[in-house]
Amino acid sequence: MPDDVTPKELDRVALNELKTLSKENQEGVARHLVMVARLIESDPQLAHQHAISAARRAGRIGVVRETLAITAYTIEDYALALRELRTYRRITGRDDQLPMMVDSERGLGRPEKALELGRSVARATLPVPVQVELAIAMSGARLDLGNPEAALTELQIPQLDPSTAFSYSPGLFDAYATVLEELGRDAEAEEWYARAEVAADALDSGDGDDDVIEVVEEELEPRVSDAGESDE
Repeated sequence: MPDDVTPKELDRVALNELKTLSKENQEGVARHLVMVARLIESDPQLAHQHAISAARRAGRIGVVRETLAITAYTIEDYALALRELRTYRRITGRDDQLPMMVDSERGLGRPEKALELGRSVARATLPVPVQVELAIAMSGARLDLGNPEAALTELQIPQLDPSTAFSYSPGLFDAYATVLEELGRDAEAEEWYARAEVAADALDSGDGDDDVIEVVEEELEPRVSDAGESDE
């Protein structure tokens, strides 16, 4: 492990969860979690190994099991991801990773179980970003079952609002566009793909306030127009 890896790099909330460990173990586990954060995009397999090492040292800590689940999901080991997410849920009592659980069921080729799992929690009890992620996962399960109309309905939620951009907006708009495309509604799909880009750009150019960014409608029109021209 590189010498420059220190526990101070770890998110404060995660670090607080490790306080029940001995000082030496806390530092070792924290450094493994920092390495996961560093490597998850560039080398997910190595990130996964660090997550395994952390879990061996602190298997009863929620954030550790959550991290292992996320790396397993990233390398498409959906059975392990689902098992670890269930453990995380049991340890913490939290449902914030329910969308990933639903998606893991999909990854295992069980869309019916994915839908059943997604319906097992009252959606209104979840934080709004988790509600949106769950809608996207449920929509995917509907597509897996060959039902694009139902998939579209899953995404028709209050957060499907192109006039504002939250952190979840680009993904939601993109998912909506994908289903529209599946239904052969290509012109509408192009509009929503463009809206996803506008929302992403608005968030990138914001001041770091993740609450809400207003999207100016004029920003969208040239992109939709360009998309239409490219089809000719």
